[in-house]
Amino acid sequence: MMKRLAIFVPLLMFIGFVALALFGLGKPTDRTIESQMVGQKIPTFELAGLDDAHPGLSNEDLAQGTVTLVNIFASWCLPCIAEAPTLGKLADAGVVIHAIAIRDAPEDVQRFLTKHGDPYRRVGMDHDGRTQIAFGSSGVPETFLIDGTGTIRRQYIGEIRADQVDDVLAAIAEVKR
Repeated sequence: MMKRLAIFVPLLMFIGFVALALFGLGKPTDRTIESQMVGQKIPTFELAGLDDAHPGLSNEDLAQGTVTLVNIFASWCLPCIAEAPTLGKLADAGVVIHAIAIRDAPEDVQRFLTKHGDPYRRVGMDHDGRTQIAFGSSGVPETFLIDGTGTIRRQYIGEIRADQVDDVLAAIAEVKR
């Protein structure tokens, strides 16, 4: 009798493992890691520009008294393509938006801007991703709301969607106060 039961032990263990795995997969998990830089001064950095129309970007440019958005993106990023029209709407509403293009070639960034819209006043080329890491960004796209003193006030992880425009504009208005 004991030998017959021993045959079913591996099967029962397998069923238990599958049940635990399915339970774990069904549980909603927020894996978003927010930057520890929110509330802190932006890191010191200086990036070369994309071209004459898009000069480089540095920490000093973000501490000139103007509330800005800094969008970290890449030409190879599909969510960045989805986000492009929304950033265009924000720029049309008067929001100052600068970009940090990570691990990208200038010709690819230029092609992206031509095809999907160009809401940026400055585009800093972060060829090795060091500035992205210094901002506490873990992926693309990510956007940071920077106050006029160069302090990060808010972080938007992932693409900014059309239904978030009013929230972004309200956050900008609050920071300006």
